[in-house]
Amino acid sequence: MTVSSPVLAAAVPSVAPPRSSLPPRSSLPPHSRGVLEMIGNTPLLRVRHLDTGPCELYLKLENQNPAGSIKDRVALSMIEAAERDGRLAPGGTIIEATAGNTGLGLALVASQKGYRLILVVPDKMSREKVLHLQALGAQVILTRSDVGKGDPDYYQDRAARLAATIPGAFYIDQFNNEANPLAHETGTGPEIWAQMQQEVDAVVVGVGSSGTLSGLSRFFARVSPHTEFVLADPQGSILADHIEHGHHGAAGSWLVEGIGEDFIPPLADFGKVGRSYRVSDRQSFDSARELLRHEGILGGSSTGTLLAAALQYCRAQTTPKRVVTFVCDSGNKYLSKMYNDFWLFDQGLHQPPQVGNITDLIARRHDHGHSVVCHPDEPLTVVYQRMRLHDVSQLPVIDGERVIGLIDEWDLLMSVHGEPENFHQPVFTAMSSNVETISPRASLQDLLLVFNNGHIAVVIERERYLGLITQSDLLTYWRQRVGAA
Repeated sequence: MTVSSPVLAAAVPSVAPPRSSLPPRSSLPPHSRGVLEMIGNTPLLRVRHLDTGPCELYLKLENQNPAGSIKDRVALSMIEAAERDGRLAPGGTIIEATAGNTGLGLALVASQKGYRLILVVPDKMSREKVLHLQALGAQVILTRSDVGKGDPDYYQDRAARLAATIPGAFYIDQFNNEANPLAHETGTGPEIWAQMQQEVDAVVVGVGSSGTLSGLSRFFARVSPHTEFVLADPQGSILADHIEHGHHGAAGSWLVEGIGEDFIPPLADFGKVGRSYRVSDRQSFDSARELLRHEGILGGSSTGTLLAAALQYCRAQTTPKRVVTFVCDSGNKYLSKMYNDFWLFDQGLHQPPQVGNITDLIARRHDHGHSVVCHPDEPLTVVYQRMRLHDVSQLPVIDGERVIGLIDEWDLLMSVHGEPENFHQPVFTAMSSNVETISPRASLQDLLLVFNNGHIAVVIERERYLGLITQSDLLTYWRQRVGAA
């Protein structure tokens, strides 16, 4: 990125103690820096195409860190503090519980420094993050995301138990590690202060481990006591209730990753938080997608939460203010989730207009251009690859506007039957012509009868194909009704 404005200029170097006898990283030419020296000093971008009311809103682009998130700073700070204190020996094992990007930062630093890394993560973590972690050499243990603190399968409790069973393992414990907020007190805070030319009226943050909030609060308490902090909290998290009322009930659930908690983080310092906003999953995902569409920035799910809260705050002001929030991580980790319309549909967050009949159950409407189909003359190898690409187990076979058959994984298995050259056969030789069609005006009982007969429902109106309804589609529809109740 070419930087020409003071707002986008890199901030002053961190005031943290030097990591080695090498020259400060800012004095090294780019080709001389290692990847760990490229953590931090991220650019700041002014929002120009979204409604920010009377305020100027700036985004600290933490997605520009090497592993793609603000947690790179924390990972490096915690590992280097453990090295200095002698808690982490060369070639040692690091264990951590993470629901977000801390694991990626740790995996990057551990791979560069030669440590073994074991991560316990909730099963709601995006597939892209898990694959990224594994590619960096981390061992990933998935655990349940629907249980709370104290349950044996709660990710933090499980990580602590695991660390106790491995001799010499270091449980890094970001929730109780003072090197976590220190990374922001000595790095992120001074960068923002310099980039904003020492004029910061408000900072909008989310809280997971609370390192960002606590570290920035300490820094700004010294240099700019009037700077207000605003909490962006996912709906379902208890933190906004705690701040506003001093107490909280049971936590709910949310899909946004990395922020929001069902307990009060031990490191949390809410003293400078002036107000809080509860942001729904839908608001978060919509805001992140708007950021990409209008500002060209591909941010993750927590970025959407922060942006939604920041825009609400800015629009509520009656006098101009200079406000900072974060693009916490890159949206390329969520392409299969919040940037995938079908995933949003499955979560009940991207619903087309309801018409009141069974077509409301169709996940991929053919007449809307969303269905995945095949044609009778295509080779089976193409059909197999298409199923894998779109994560489906069956495809309608279309000839013109008519459905002439269905092909599923069992049909492929029976056709190939251990003879790989059979993949070159055309679809019509393997498809099933026994298609169970149903009208849009059919009842739910009619649909269940189709399923009871072992078929998938093919919805046809005046010989025109509208889409498929599977048992999974019906279950998803019922689950969405429960969530809406």
